[in-house]
Amino acid sequence: MQARFGGKYQHLVHGEGCACHTPIFAQINARISEQMSRRSLLKGIAGALATVSIGDVPAFASDPAKPILLQNVRIFDGRSSKLIEGSNLRISGNKIEALVPAGEKVADAQVVDCGGRVLMPGLIDAHWHTLMAAIPEVLALTADVPYIHLVAAEEAGRTLMRGFTTVRDVGGPSFALKRAIDEGKFPGPRIFPSGAMISQTSGHGDFRMRYEVPRYSYNDLSHPEAAGIAAIADGVPEVLRRVREQLLLGASQIKIMTGGGVSSAYDPIHVNQFTAEEIRAAVNAAADWGTYVCTHVYTPEGIKRALENGVKCIEHGQLADEEAVKMIAGEGAWWSLQPFLADEDANPKSDPVQRQQQQDIAEGTVRAYELGKKHKVNMAWGTDVLFNPKGPATQGKQLAKLSRWFDNADVLRMATSRNGELLALSGERNPYRAKVGVIEPGALADILVINGNPLDDLSLIADPDKNMALVMRDGRIHKNMLAN
Repeated sequence: MQARFGGKYQHLVHGEGCACHTPIFAQINARISEQMSRRSLLKGIAGALATVSIGDVPAFASDPAKPILLQNVRIFDGRSSKLIEGSNLRISGNKIEALVPAGEKVADAQVVDCGGRVLMPGLIDAHWHTLMAAIPEVLALTADVPYIHLVAAEEAGRTLMRGFTTVRDVGGPSFALKRAIDEGKFPGPRIFPSGAMISQTSGHGDFRMRYEVPRYSYNDLSHPEAAGIAAIADGVPEVLRRVREQLLLGASQIKIMTGGGVSSAYDPIHVNQFTAEEIRAAVNAAADWGTYVCTHVYTPEGIKRALENGVKCIEHGQLADEEAVKMIAGEGAWWSLQPFLADEDANPKSDPVQRQQQQDIAEGTVRAYELGKKHKVNMAWGTDVLFNPKGPATQGKQLAKLSRWFDNADVLRMATSRNGELLALSGERNPYRAKVGVIEPGALADILVINGNPLDDLSLIADPDKNMALVMRDGRIHKNMLAN
């Protein structure tokens, strides 16, 4: 990365350091907010909708007025370690209606013969940044703003084609993109949005430059805050206000920052952020709306403080000690881990301090998965891909890496039914009000048909172009490479 962009930008490289919390991320979002008026925003979206293409035209055009019968399948239901044999799947509207015995006729159904392939729920990425996953930081700073929206819209289609039918967005103003996808304007995954990341002054969401400190009455909001990427809050009243603002905008869960980061300019990884009272205020405000708080944090101290004050999901946490892991398990909280490893997919860093921190995080990742499994923690999985055009394509590969610690069935459960259970914590703020990640009556019809059996070979998930024969979201077939 340094060779491509120079040492000036090396500290912005995404990876274990979570570059979504760097000044450049904030600047890009500020440009989106400031440079695009309501009229130009509509033009940009219209351009995106007119030009986005996600590849092959579906081989099967369904009639929404008639049920769909997916027959000749072996079913992974998102829970069992064994495939369900001898059943077909009936889809009515956007939901699964029933598993019906093979050979039983379904009146007036549109039949799709899956040729004995494995049918499974759509995959869920529990740590995703919808707007910024696929665009490099330097290009994002220099491109026309409508182009940034085009890239995000196009990547949403690619995300769906990789079999990821749902994502939990844990930082960024993805509300408009979510709405456009839900309205069927163009293909993409379901989005559970957090909106702005809420941070204390000097915290992991404070993107201000040194010259912007101290804050003055005439510049009460920094550009990143105005853009909706972050919200700085100090003291209980401000925390309450900022949380409630995100809920007003449509957040399904709230994201706060209770610890530092690796690549951050001003907040070291070991520092604790937000007082107990401030954390509790965020938790109470979210609970009043029937949802929960998740938090960015790496260290044992930060994890413990968050849990003691009601946070329900730890994001990252690779430096947790055994006591902190026991506490996660004891509280019944969730641990959303990403496989940050010092391998071929890790982004290079030239700064020796950051390289050492990257190695520490990689070693911590190994320990974290081992401890999480040992203490039977509620484990979730996500990727945290950001500012990396090549990174999104590794989504399935990142999932397959978990086979180092878990058997294939456990890995698939984590990316389907288990992540679905985490999403269900949003309660009344759940924008879809039905189960995802499972094959059962009443669940949303987000379905994949796979060439091969992923319970035997997880690498099938890593090559979606070759191995995902059918992709359905919300009862609509977006890809069908089956020979009907």
